[in-house]
Amino acid sequence: MPSAALRRAVRETVTGLPREFWWLWTSTLVNRLGAFVATYMALYLTLDRGYSASYAGLVASLHGLGGVVSSLAGGVMADRLGRRPTLLVAQSSTAAAVALLGFVRDPVAIAAVAFLVGVASNASRPAVQAMMADIVRPEDRVRAFSLNYWAINLGFAVSSMGAGFIAEVSYRAGFLIEAGMTAVCAVLVFLKLPESRPERAAAEAAGGREVSLGTVVRDRRYMGVVGLSFLIALVFQQGSVGLPVAMGEAGFSPADYGMAIAVNGALIVVLQIPVTRVVQHRDARSLLVVSSLLAGYGFGLTALAGSVGVFALTVCVWTLAEIVNAPTQTGLVVRLSPVRGRGRYQGMYTMSWSAAALVAPLMSGVVIDRFGARWLWGMCAVVGTAAALGYGLLMRRLPEEPEERPATTAPTSAGTEVRAA
Repeated sequence: MPSAALRRAVRETVTGLPREFWWLWTSTLVNRLGAFVATYMALYLTLDRGYSASYAGLVASLHGLGGVVSSLAGGVMADRLGRRPTLLVAQSSTAAAVALLGFVRDPVAIAAVAFLVGVASNASRPAVQAMMADIVRPEDRVRAFSLNYWAINLGFAVSSMGAGFIAEVSYRAGFLIEAGMTAVCAVLVFLKLPESRPERAAAEAAGGREVSLGTVVRDRRYMGVVGLSFLIALVFQQGSVGLPVAMGEAGFSPADYGMAIAVNGALIVVLQIPVTRVVQHRDARSLLVVSSLLAGYGFGLTALAGSVGVFALTVCVWTLAEIVNAPTQTGLVVRLSPVRGRGRYQGMYTMSWSAAALVAPLMSGVVIDRFGARWLWGMCAVVGTAAALGYGLLMRRLPEEPEERPATTAPTSAGTEVRAA
């Protein structure tokens, strides 16, 4: 029966993962359910506060710049202080900064606090990904990263729908709700998540070594992956920066764009888990090559779109690329990261996406203004092809994944934690 097959598929997808993973997953979901500020920050600044679109863009850029800075800092903290302390500091700071953002009125103060929000909110990402790598078995990591990505998109889809209703009542209420939800995440981490960072002896037994940011930068294969990640991120960012501008210039309304881009979130929620079940044990090199081509040419096909329906079809193509690329690439990052340097390596990877979020709006704006939207979509196809070739060449001799056991934790009677790996 189809229902029996569905139940079996769900059971096989969620079973076998440690309890700590599910608490971390729950924290991610709660965090994204409260992600209201990113959705309506521009509207808040232009409609509610009366500032110009240029000022709103400046604030968005400062928020992104904060994310670039904290990606590396968060990775270093995750390795030096531990995953749990980093999460607690980042989430508590985010809650305080977001709440403050709802009360400041001076334009300089708003810009400064937005930068702090970007710093605090992005600092937790390397720690989350490093902790998942610590506690989940190597053969289950792609599935775990996929489930986490699914939670991010499910939470964002719900929060995006709720943000509009909350904004109609009070923008400040939205800031306070997000601050409260982020504080709940910090409480979950404090109560339910023990430290997972491998001890020195365990890390050395697993082939670990002393790692600095210089070590990461000198790792040419890994920095190649980071560079390719940046290219792919530039392409995916066009869904939120290039596509709405191009559709607006073509005479489509914001509602038309909303209908087209809604396909992205809906497909991820529906297809992320079943697609991952199909691809999780397949060759990472092939998956990254195919997903890069789908991303590039999915956006490239946008040049041929003349109706909302065709725009939605192109969104389907690059969304499938996103579904395959996200967990596969995160799993590759873990595979190439030494045990004792997972935080720093994840921080460098996270920075590639933050940097793309800064560059993509400038790139799309300049290209559309000077050459037209068709050139932007053609560039996406070229960049996707270049990324596919890069993955194909870079991963020809990918090293075997080292044997390791996931970190486990057990509290002692004194309230401290005993870690093993």
